[in-house]
Amino acid sequence: MTPRPFTRLLPGLLMPLAALAFAWSALAVEPDEILDDPELEARARELSEDIRCLVCQNENIDSSNAELAKDLRVLVRERLVAGDSDQQVLDYLVERYGDFVLLNPPFKPQTYLLWFGPAAILLLGGLAVAAYFRQRGREAGAGPAPTPDLNAEERKRLNALLKDEGRA
Repeated sequence: MTPRPFTRLLPGLLMPLAALAFAWSALAVEPDEILDDPELEARARELSEDIRCLVCQNENIDSSNAELAKDLRVLVRERLVAGDSDQQVLDYLVERYGDFVLLNPPFKPQTYLLWFGPAAILLLGGLAVAAYFRQRGREAGAGPAPTPDLNAEERKRLNALLKDEGRA
């Protein structure tokens, strides 16, 4: 059985895409930021994956071109060169910027809002929409407002109109 032409092309297409994906994280890191020691640079890159850009918010600092992200990249490298452990660098950043600087903040009472805030907003929004439609359904389901009873004169006039309509 001969391989299909597409299966022959697949590795050739995936290799450049994979290389591009791995190179993407290096796009924001500028050459003057890269450390001479490859081991320290590897540690800095690994730490940077878990540190949030405070401007972009959903990007790590290596992926961001924001000035604050650059400052944080330089700060991480300075701390590593000074001899700090990875945990000491993270602790320093959390002390300075709070738990929000971490892409995955720790689960503790001070960060419950970060963890549950989006779900709570979504839940409250859903409840508000449900309450709106429930109220709207009650108003529509009630039907027309009841009419008051007719007095004798109105009843005579109505009967006369109904009789005239029956003859036509």
